[in-house]
Amino acid sequence: MEAKEELKKLILDAWKDGYVVFASADGLRKQKLEDFTQQPLEGMLYDINRDAATILTFADDPKWVNDLALTKLLEYYYNKCKEQEKLLTASTKQ
Repeated sequence: MEAKEELKKLILDAWKDGYVVFASADGLRKQKLEDFTQQPLEGMLYDINRDAATILTFADDPKWVNDLALTKLLEYYYNKCKEQEKLLTASTKQ
């Protein structure tokens, strides 16, 4: 199997097992999705090099536009989700 295909299989298999795989300065990292998502959104985006500051450094690659759009969509839905969690928590305390 070609190296690219092996990497793709490794990453997709990890997802099936509940892990997120991402590239870092130290190479590939794998972490349980449940654990990874316990940090604030800014930390998750930073870890996967999709925070706005990092994306803007890739302005020579046209895909930066959609990367930034995705980041902004994630921020929007993350914040909506957190608002709903607060409302749910408040309503269950009553």
